[in-house]
Amino acid sequence: MPNTTDTLVKKRLESVIANYSEEDVEKLRGTFNVEYTVSKNLSKKLWKLLNTEKYINTLGGLSGNHAVQHAKAGLKAIYLSGWQVAADANSAGEMYPDQSLYPYDSAPKLVESMINALMRADQIQYMEVLEGKMDPKNSIDYQMPIIADGEAGFGGPLNVYELTKRFIKAGAAGVHFEDQLAAEKKCGHMGGKV
Repeated sequence: MPNTTDTLVKKRLESVIANYSEEDVEKLRGTFNVEYTVSKNLSKKLWKLLNTEKYINTLGGLSGNHAVQHAKAGLKAIYLSGWQVAADANSAGEMYPDQSLYPYDSAPKLVESMINALMRADQIQYMEVLEGKMDPKNSIDYQMPIIADGEAGFGGPLNVYELTKRFIKAGAAGVHFEDQLAAEKKCGHMGGKV
Protein backbone atom coordinates (compact mmCIF):
# COMPACT_ATOMS: atom_id res chain seq x y z
CA MET A 1 0.00 0.00 0.00
CA PRO A 2 1.43 3.46 -0.85
CA ASN A 3 2.80 5.46 2.05
CA THR A 4 1.51 9.02 2.41
CA THR A 5 4.64 10.02 4.34
CA ASP A 6 6.71 10.07 1.16
CA THR A 7 9.38 12.78 1.41
CA LEU A 8 8.30 14.53 -1.79
CA VAL A 9 4.71 14.74 -0.61
CA LYS A 10 5.77 16.01 2.82
CA LYS A 11 7.95 18.73 1.29
CA ARG A 12 5.21 19.85 -1.10
CA LEU A 13 2.62 20.04 1.66
CA GLU A 14 4.74 21.70 4.38
CA SER A 15 2.64 24.87 4.43
CA VAL A 16 -0.77 23.18 4.15
CA ILE A 17 -2.90 23.24 7.29
CA ALA A 18 -5.54 20.49 7.37
CA ASN A 19 -8.26 19.76 9.90
CA TYR A 20 -7.74 16.02 9.43
CA SER A 21 -4.87 13.64 10.08
CA GLU A 22 -2.91 11.33 7.84
CA GLU A 23 -4.66 8.44 9.57
CA ASP A 24 -8.07 9.91 8.68
CA VAL A 25 -7.09 9.84 5.01
CA GLU A 26 -5.66 6.32 5.28
CA LYS A 27 -8.99 5.05 6.71
CA LEU A 28 -10.86 6.29 3.62
CA ARG A 29 -8.66 4.43 1.14
CA GLY A 30 -10.01 0.93 1.55
CA THR A 31 -8.00 -2.11 0.50
CA PHE A 32 -8.08 -1.71 -3.28
CA ASN A 33 -4.72 -0.46 -4.53
CA VAL A 34 -5.81 1.65 -7.51
CA GLU A 35 -3.12 3.47 -9.48
CA TYR A 36 -3.63 5.70 -12.46
CA THR A 37 -0.22 5.29 -14.06
CA VAL A 38 -0.64 7.83 -16.87
CA SER A 39 -1.62 10.60 -14.48
CA LYS A 40 0.98 9.50 -11.94
CA ASN A 41 3.85 9.39 -14.45
CA LEU A 42 2.90 12.65 -16.14
CA SER A 43 2.47 14.44 -12.80
CA LYS A 44 5.97 13.31 -11.79
CA LYS A 45 7.26 14.61 -15.10
CA LEU A 46 5.45 17.93 -14.60
CA TRP A 47 6.83 18.23 -11.06
CA LYS A 48 10.36 17.68 -12.38
CA LEU A 49 9.85 20.31 -15.09
CA LEU A 50 8.49 22.79 -12.54
CA ASN A 51 11.55 22.27 -10.37
CA THR A 52 14.22 22.26 -13.09
CA GLU A 53 13.02 24.66 -15.80
CA LYS A 54 13.00 28.44 -15.53
CA TYR A 55 9.57 28.35 -17.18
CA ILE A 56 7.52 25.90 -19.23
CA ASN A 57 6.40 27.27 -22.57
CA THR A 58 3.02 25.84 -23.49
CA LEU A 59 -0.12 26.54 -25.45
CA GLY A 60 -3.78 25.74 -24.94
CA GLY A 61 -5.08 22.61 -26.62
CA LEU A 62 -8.60 21.90 -27.86
CA SER A 63 -8.30 18.40 -29.28
CA GLY A 64 -6.24 15.26 -29.47
CA ASN A 65 -4.78 16.52 -32.73
CA HIS A 66 -3.73 19.75 -31.03
CA ALA A 67 -1.96 17.69 -28.36
CA VAL A 68 -0.03 15.72 -30.98
CA GLN A 69 0.91 18.93 -32.81
CA HIS A 70 2.11 20.45 -29.51
CA ALA A 71 4.43 17.46 -29.06
CA LYS A 72 5.70 17.72 -32.65
CA ALA A 73 6.40 21.42 -32.07
CA GLY A 74 8.66 20.51 -29.15
CA LEU A 75 6.51 21.89 -26.35
CA LYS A 76 6.92 20.18 -22.98
CA ALA A 77 3.37 20.47 -21.61
CA ILE A 78 -0.20 21.33 -22.62
CA TYR A 79 -2.56 23.73 -20.90
CA LEU A 80 -6.30 23.06 -21.00
CA SER A 81 -8.11 26.33 -20.37
CA GLY A 82 -11.61 26.45 -18.91
CA TRP A 83 -12.34 29.36 -21.22
CA GLN A 84 -11.39 27.21 -24.23
CA VAL A 85 -13.61 24.39 -23.02
CA ALA A 86 -16.50 26.79 -22.37
CA ALA A 87 -16.19 28.50 -25.73
CA ASP A 88 -15.38 25.65 -28.06
CA ALA A 89 -14.80 22.19 -26.63
CA ASN A 90 -17.48 21.28 -24.10
CA SER A 91 -19.54 18.09 -24.15
CA ALA A 92 -22.79 20.04 -24.66
CA GLY A 93 -21.56 21.28 -28.04
CA GLU A 94 -22.58 24.81 -27.10
CA MET A 95 -20.66 28.07 -26.82
CA TYR A 96 -20.65 29.43 -23.27
CA PRO A 97 -18.99 32.34 -21.48
CA ASP A 98 -16.22 31.46 -19.01
CA GLN A 99 -18.60 31.07 -16.09
CA SER A 100 -18.73 27.30 -15.44
CA LEU A 101 -22.03 26.91 -17.29
CA TYR A 102 -20.92 23.95 -19.40
CA PRO A 103 -21.17 20.28 -18.28
CA TYR A 104 -18.64 19.59 -15.53
CA ASP A 105 -17.23 16.49 -17.23
CA SER A 106 -16.25 18.38 -20.40
CA ALA A 107 -12.63 19.10 -19.47
CA PRO A 108 -11.85 15.59 -18.13
CA LYS A 109 -13.29 14.11 -21.34
CA LEU A 110 -11.06 16.43 -23.37
CA VAL A 111 -8.01 15.45 -21.31
CA GLU A 112 -8.84 11.79 -22.00
CA SER A 113 -9.13 12.50 -25.74
CA MET A 114 -5.77 14.28 -25.75
CA ILE A 115 -4.08 11.47 -23.81
CA ASN A 116 -5.54 8.87 -26.19
CA ALA A 117 -4.20 10.80 -29.20
CA LEU A 118 -0.75 11.17 -27.63
CA MET A 119 -0.68 7.46 -26.76
CA ARG A 120 -1.67 6.50 -30.31
CA ALA A 121 1.01 8.76 -31.82
CA ASP A 122 3.54 7.20 -29.42
CA GLN A 123 2.46 3.66 -30.41
CA ILE A 124 2.89 4.45 -34.11
CA GLN A 125 6.30 6.02 -33.52
CA TYR A 126 7.42 3.09 -31.35
CA MET A 127 6.40 0.61 -34.06
CA GLU A 128 8.28 2.62 -36.71
CA VAL A 129 11.43 2.66 -34.56
CA LEU A 130 11.21 -1.12 -33.96
CA GLU A 131 10.69 -1.75 -37.68
CA GLY A 132 13.71 0.41 -38.55
CA LYS A 133 11.59 3.01 -40.37
CA MET A 134 12.61 5.76 -37.94
CA ASP A 135 15.85 6.68 -36.21
CA PRO A 136 15.25 6.66 -32.42
CA LYS A 137 17.29 9.88 -32.19
CA ASN A 138 14.47 11.63 -34.05
CA SER A 139 11.77 10.40 -31.68
CA ILE A 140 9.19 12.84 -30.36
CA ASP A 141 8.31 12.83 -26.67
CA TYR A 142 4.56 12.30 -26.69
CA GLN A 143 4.39 11.89 -22.92
CA MET A 144 3.24 15.47 -22.35
CA PRO A 145 1.83 16.60 -19.01
CA ILE A 146 -1.57 18.27 -19.29
CA ILE A 147 -2.44 21.00 -16.79
CA ALA A 148 -6.21 21.44 -16.66
CA ASP A 149 -8.40 24.29 -15.47
CA GLY A 150 -10.92 22.96 -12.95
CA GLU A 151 -12.78 26.29 -12.90
CA ALA A 152 -14.17 26.90 -9.38
CA GLY A 153 -14.91 23.20 -8.94
CA PHE A 154 -18.54 23.18 -10.16
CA GLY A 155 -19.93 23.18 -6.62
CA GLY A 156 -18.76 22.37 -3.11
CA PRO A 157 -15.94 20.17 -1.75
CA LEU A 158 -17.51 16.89 -2.94
CA ASN A 159 -17.87 18.31 -6.47
CA VAL A 160 -14.20 19.32 -6.43
CA TYR A 161 -13.26 15.83 -5.22
CA GLU A 162 -15.28 14.12 -7.97
CA LEU A 163 -13.95 16.46 -10.66
CA THR A 164 -10.37 15.90 -9.51
CA LYS A 165 -10.96 12.14 -9.56
CA ARG A 166 -12.20 12.38 -13.17
CA PHE A 167 -9.14 14.42 -14.16
CA ILE A 168 -6.84 11.83 -12.59
CA LYS A 169 -8.62 8.95 -14.34
CA ALA A 170 -8.38 10.87 -17.63
CA GLY A 171 -4.60 11.32 -17.26
CA ALA A 172 -4.19 14.95 -16.21
CA ALA A 173 -0.82 15.79 -14.65
CA GLY A 174 -2.17 18.78 -12.78
CA VAL A 175 -5.39 20.67 -12.10
CA HIS A 176 -5.84 24.17 -10.78
CA PHE A 177 -8.97 25.64 -9.23
CA GLU A 178 -10.08 29.24 -8.97
CA ASP A 179 -10.62 30.49 -5.46
CA GLN A 180 -14.16 31.72 -6.13
CA LEU A 181 -17.59 30.86 -4.85
CA ALA A 182 -18.76 28.36 -7.49
CA ALA A 183 -22.32 29.72 -7.62
CA GLU A 184 -21.00 33.23 -8.31
CA LYS A 185 -18.11 32.23 -10.61
CA LYS A 186 -16.96 34.87 -13.09
CA CYS A 187 -14.32 34.84 -15.78
CA GLY A 188 -10.88 35.42 -14.32
CA HIS A 189 -10.59 38.64 -16.31
CA MET A 190 -13.75 40.16 -14.82
CA GLY A 191 -14.00 42.19 -11.63
CA GLY A 192 -16.39 41.62 -8.74
CA LYS A 193 -15.49 37.99 -8.07
CA VAL A 194 -16.70 36.40 -4.81
